[in-house]
Amino acid sequence: MTKVIVNPNLPFFDRDSFLTPFDKMFDQMIETHFPNVVQQVGVKPYQGTAYPKVNVYEYQDRIGIIAEIPGLKKKQLNIEVEDGVLTISGDKHGIEEQDGATVLRRELKASSFKRSFELGEQLDSDSINANFNDGILSISIDKKEPEIPKKKFVKIS
Repeated sequence: MTKVIVNPNLPFFDRDSFLTPFDKMFDQMIETHFPNVVQQVGVKPYQGTAYPKVNVYEYQDRIGIIAEIPGLKKKQLNIEVEDGVLTISGDKHGIEEQDGATVLRRELKASSFKRSFELGEQLDSDSINANFNDGILSISIDKKEPEIPKKKFVKIS
C-alpha cells in the first residue's frame, strides 16, 4: 500500500534507488528456483512492478494521482474508498494467445490488479473525482481545511 503524505518538510525518498539492488537479488532467486514464475506472470516479481504505475502530485488545495492503465476500458476499472484507503482495481483480460504460435517472450500481462493508497487525515475522502481517457486515469482528492483547535473555558465552581 502506498501512503499519500501531505507534509512539505519530509525529505524526498527515492524508492527505486534504495530497493532496486534488493529487488534484483530477489528476482534472481525467484528465477533460479522457480523459473516458470517469470514466464507465467510476465514480470519479475520484485522489480518495481507495482501496477498501475503512478505519479502523485501535491497542489495547494488537493492531491492528484495519475496512473497509466493502457488497454482497458472505463468499465473494467474500479475506484473505491474504505476506511481512509483509496483502491484502484481492475481486470486486464482479453489478451489472446495466437493460434499455433509458441510464446517466445511474455510481457503483456492478463490478470487482475489492485493498488491502494492510504489517504491520511488531511485528505477529504468524500471529494474524490476521477477521469479515465486514453489509458490515463486521473484522480483528484481535495485537502481538508485544517481544523482550528477549539478553545473552551471551564467555569470554576
